[in-house]
Amino acid sequence: MSKTDFKKSLDSYAAKRDRFSIVDVPPLQYLMVDGHGDPNSAQEYTDAIASLYPVAYALKTASKTSLGKDYVVTPLEALWWATDMDVFTTNRDKSQWRWTAMIMVPDWIDRSMFDAAVAAVRTKRRPVSLDLVRLETLIEGRCVQRLHVGPYAEEETVLAELHERFIPDNGLEMTGKHHEIYLSDARRVEPSKLRTILRQPVQAASGAPLSL
Repeated sequence: MSKTDFKKSLDSYAAKRDRFSIVDVPPLQYLMVDGHGDPNSAQEYTDAIASLYPVAYALKTASKTSLGKDYVVTPLEALWWATDMDVFTTNRDKSQWRWTAMIMVPDWIDRSMFDAAVAAVRTKRRPVSLDLVRLETLIEGRCVQRLHVGPYAEEETVLAELHERFIPDNGLEMTGKHHEIYLSDARRVEPSKLRTILRQPVQAASGAPLSL
């Protein structure tokens, strides 16, 4: 049985370290859990991740055994936002961050499979945030993204360049939520080698011609 690796088959999982790129992201289906606060100290974030992964692997098993479709479980991702987006850059304040932790699942996973996977996890482990896990399609459309290599705390330089220069200089404006894709496992990779795709949905700025 062949195994689909979406990191290789979807262009939205590719990004360059040295430049921003424009991508048109298709609608994708995710397991999601919402929360708020500093991910480094909030138990809420840890509980969310501990609930997402068992469901993701239960779905992978069900897909392989019931549908004959095997795939690689995709990396952890997260949406980040706040009332004042400066708390991510010039006025960095993690306590003000809101987030949605998520893992992408194939479009052939339906609601009945999701419900069955949650029920199966509940009988075995019952993670704290299991009842908060939902299945939802995310529509981002046109986005700007770039690969960041290094500690998460050093992302602010790239984000400042994205927000203050690249987006306005190209006749764009931000729309939607800041999106991060964690290609590395922070538990096993030293901070200087962490690989993270930083993504921001955009649209043409009002009255500004596109220069892309």
